[in-house]
Amino acid sequence: MAKVIKLRKGLDINLKGKATKETATVKCPGEYALVPDDFHGVKPKVVVKEGDAVKAGDALFVDKLHPEVKFVSPVSGTVSLVERGDRRKLLSIRVASPSPSKGGENGEEARQFTVPSKETGEAVKALMLESGLFAFLRQRPYDVVANPEDKPKAIFVSAFNSMPLSQDFEYVLQGQEAEFQAGLSALAKMAKVYLGVSAKQTVKALTEAKDCEVNIFDGPAPAGNVGVQINHVSPVNKGEVVWTMGAEEVIFLGRLVKTGKVDFTRTIALAGSEVKAPKYYKVKVGQKLTTLLSEKLKENSEKSGEAGSVRIINGNVMTGLKTTADGFLGAHATEVNVIPEGDHADEMLGWIMPRFNTFSTHRSYFSWLFGKKKEYVFDARIKGGERHMIMSGEYDKVFPMDIYAGYLVKAIIAGDIDRQEALGIYEVAPEDFAIAEFVDSSKLELQRIVREGLDILRKENA
Repeated sequence: MAKVIKLRKGLDINLKGKATKETATVKCPGEYALVPDDFHGVKPKVVVKEGDAVKAGDALFVDKLHPEVKFVSPVSGTVSLVERGDRRKLLSIRVASPSPSKGGENGEEARQFTVPSKETGEAVKALMLESGLFAFLRQRPYDVVANPEDKPKAIFVSAFNSMPLSQDFEYVLQGQEAEFQAGLSALAKMAKVYLGVSAKQTVKALTEAKDCEVNIFDGPAPAGNVGVQINHVSPVNKGEVVWTMGAEEVIFLGRLVKTGKVDFTRTIALAGSEVKAPKYYKVKVGQKLTTLLSEKLKENSEKSGEAGSVRIINGNVMTGLKTTADGFLGAHATEVNVIPEGDHADEMLGWIMPRFNTFSTHRSYFSWLFGKKKEYVFDARIKGGERHMIMSGEYDKVFPMDIYAGYLVKAIIAGDIDRQEALGIYEVAPEDFAIAEFVDSSKLELQRIVREGLDILRKENA
C-alpha cells in the first residue's frame, strides 16, 4: 500500500483563470526553437548549420563537456537560424517546419531509433542519450542536466503540480496510461523509481503504477515539487546523486520505447485571468507561441503598452519566465500563464483601504472572510522595494522541507559554502523557494539567489 505523507507547511493560492478540462489543437506555427538556457548546466556546441535539413530526433547541439548528451529537434524541417548573443552565446536554434509533407504521422518525418530487445540499465541510458531524451533528466544536487557518468541512487517523478494555474496531470494522462507506464518501467532499469502522487489523484495508472514506489503527498503547495518529495522520502546527502524527470517527459520516453521515435507533443494549460477561455492545448516542445496566444487573450490585454497590458509567462506563474507572443515554449514548460502586468494600476489610498478582492497571507484585508474558495486576480507588481532581510520565520511557515530556509538564503548571500552545505543546499532547487519568495516581506528574489548559489557551489566542486 502506498505511503501517505501529510504536509502541513505551505500555501495554496487560488487564482482566477484555471484551465477547464477541454483540449484543443492550434495551427502549426511553422517555426520551432530549442533554447540552451532551458537546459541548465550545459555548455552547448552546435552540430548543425543554417540550411541543414533535419528530422525529429536529429541532434541540433551537444554538451561540450559530455558530447554524448544530445539535444534534438522536436520537428522535421530546415534549420532557419542559429541565434547568438553577446560573446557569441548560443541563444537558440530555430527550425522551420513546413506544412505536412511526406512521411510520418501528420507529415512529420522522424528519425527511427533502435529499441533494445532486452532493456537493461545501460541499454536504456544509451537509447535516451542517442534520442535526446536524456537531456530531460535533471539531477540533485545543483538542479542541472544529469551527468551520464553518475550512478543515481534513485529517480524521482512527481505526477502533480500544486502551484496555482498549474496543469492537471491526471487529466493530461488520459489515453496515455500505457506510455506513462512504459516510461516508468524503462527508468526503473537504471535506478529505483519513486513516484509522487497527490492525495486528490485517484486514477489507477498513478496510484497502482508498477516498477516504482508510490508515495502519496497530502498538503498545500509546494507539495508537488519533486524537491519536497525527495526531502521526505530519500534526502540527498553530500556525495549522493538523485535524478528527476517530469511526468509528461516520462510519457515521451514511453512513446520512444514503444515506437522507436521521439514525439515531443505536450498538453499544456493556457491559463490566467487574461485568457478568454482557459483550457488545454496540444503543442510541441519549442513551439512558437504566436498561434497559441493569437485571439485567445481578452481584448484590452492584446494592446501591450496600454492600459490592460499583460505579462506572458513561459511556464507556471510562480516559477516561469517572462516572454512575449513571439517566444517559444520552454523545454520543461507545462503551462503558459497570462496575468495583468499591473503597470497602469491605480489603487486609491493604497494598502490602507480595507479591500475585499486583494489576497494577503497576514489577513491585512477583509478578503480572508470569504475563505479559501475565493479566486483572486494577481498582477506582476512586486508592491514594494527590496529591503533588509528580517528573520521573522515567514519562510519556514510555507517551506515544507527539513531545512532552515531563511538561514540557507543568508548563507548563500554571504557566500559561506560550508554553511550552505550544512544547511542542505544539495537538496534544493530554485522552484522550492517560489512560495517563500511570494510571502517574503523583504521582496528578495529568492529563486535567483538560490540559482546563483547552486551555480557557484557547482564550480567550487568541479
